[in-house]
Amino acid sequence: MSDRWERILEQKPVPLQQHLLDEAARLLLEELGRWPLPVEEIDPQTGGDVAERLAPDAPAPSPAVFPAALRLVRWELAREHDAYDDYMRNRRYLDAGLSEPERPLLLLVSRWVLEQLLSLSEATEGRVDRRALLGLVERLERGLARVG
Repeated sequence: MSDRWERILEQKPVPLQQHLLDEAARLLLEELGRWPLPVEEIDPQTGGDVAERLAPDAPAPSPAVFPAALRLVRWELAREHDAYDDYMRNRRYLDAGLSEPERPLLLLVSRWVLEQLLSLSEATEGRVDRRALLGLVERLERGLARVG
């Protein structure tokens, strides 16, 4: 038998949840890499500014937006509300290389990622819990670091 097939046979099986989280991370990284983000519906009365930022010809956010957005998602999932509040109130995103006009994009991307993660948890009837979602955020952070 060839070395290639022997290597495959010798690999340990991957637990289903780990495979699911790896695949979810891959799909989310692909969607984050394309702009605009796929959003199903925007309320025209409350989301006018968001609609403009998600228009097909809208410029993509700077690369610094994505890691900062994932930091917000991590704090949200971990229920670290004080850290989240401090970061936004004291505009610490400026220290991360974002400009004040990028603040709405930071919030948009973080909300989009959080909604995707929560919908995954809902689709699995809670089997993918907050701890697993935090692991998924780590996978996304590693993926962004590799790409960027």
